[in-house]
Amino acid sequence: MAFKISVSPDSPFTLDNIPFGVISTESNPQPRCATALGDYAIDLAAYWKDRTYAQLKGYRSLYAIFNQPSLNEFAALDSAIRSDVRTYLATEFAAGNIPERCAIPLKSVKLHLPMTIGGYVDFACSLEHCKNCAALTGGTISKNFYYAPLVYNGRTSSIVPSPEPVRRPHGILYDPETKQPTFCPSKNMDYELEMGCFISKPVLMGERISVENAANHIFGFVLLNDWSARDLQGFEMNPLGPFHSKGFGTSISPWIVTLDALLPFSCKPWHDHTGTEFEHQRHPDQTKASFDIRLEVTLLRNGVSHKITTSNLSYLYWTPYQQVAHYALAGCGLETGDLLGTGTITGESKNELGCLFEATLNGAKPIELANGDRLGFLKDGDEIILGASCGGGEGQPRLGFGECRGIILPAV
Repeated sequence: MAFKISVSPDSPFTLDNIPFGVISTESNPQPRCATALGDYAIDLAAYWKDRTYAQLKGYRSLYAIFNQPSLNEFAALDSAIRSDVRTYLATEFAAGNIPERCAIPLKSVKLHLPMTIGGYVDFACSLEHCKNCAALTGGTISKNFYYAPLVYNGRTSSIVPSPEPVRRPHGILYDPETKQPTFCPSKNMDYELEMGCFISKPVLMGERISVENAANHIFGFVLLNDWSARDLQGFEMNPLGPFHSKGFGTSISPWIVTLDALLPFSCKPWHDHTGTEFEHQRHPDQTKASFDIRLEVTLLRNGVSHKITTSNLSYLYWTPYQQVAHYALAGCGLETGDLLGTGTITGESKNELGCLFEATLNGAKPIELANGDRLGFLKDGDEIILGASCGGGEGQPRLGFGECRGIILPAV
């Protein structure tokens, strides 16, 4: 029996979206691939079990591809095939051709990491964020920022899907009174408003790519919160940069919004630095070099919700396309499932600051919340919720990313 899913006006999972993720259920605990529409997850393994797909000559069936605990094999397919599958699903769903056995209420599913992540890097590509941080640490933006995206290697073992909690880490920090190194739980827990880009088609070791063909290697995007222990970071930064202060937890939203879904929201980046770009960094069309993705951060404390900040992906100085091209620049290669964090996304306004380190001047000027509470750094029990949306104007397509949320657990 088939039925048509009604999508509410505030749902992020519209027919314009068709995101991809990995789910399991109590009745079937095996993780398998799915998409989301309205308030339902559509089990893609079950959907394709009795269907054939002619374009998959030389590949396994879509049932076999989706009946596994990651999207890696689907993401590695030729982009034209992935696009056709997504279009087919949207068309069938719009017509109400959804077998009832494949539709599972979202509230009944467990969400998993959508891909097997082999490598993870985190960029620092917001000029405003770097300016603000430099002012707080007594430094200046280094010259190399203006010539290449800055990036460091992250840790895949602590990447978790929303809504899994994150525990406050122990580490070494400088005691604020004695200025001596001290081992204790972090006191200055922070979030970072980012997005993550998942790689589709690999880049072979020894090869390079340009911005012009970077899109061929992008599967899609998620929200990403690179949790930060600012006091541990202060101890670690000189001379090699963050380690434990960033590696204890990174949360991502569980549904990957594909590049195909985002292309209608392509836009010109906020910053124009075409005059200093090298050839491999130049996008052939600046009007389509970035994406108009509206971002927001909400704090949930003691059951009360507080909207903390808004931002936009287009504010980044270096775009996701440029980040992907830079990742492969030295010939290290790219693998399906590699995850690239965009770095904190900050705008020019005081209401567009992508982390508490900036917004509170490293805790010196706490944010006054509407109920009289004060927010310096995060307390145990605080929950951070990232959200993102595109379009929604009259005659426009509309989609969202769902939530990337995580609650801070006490140190043990």
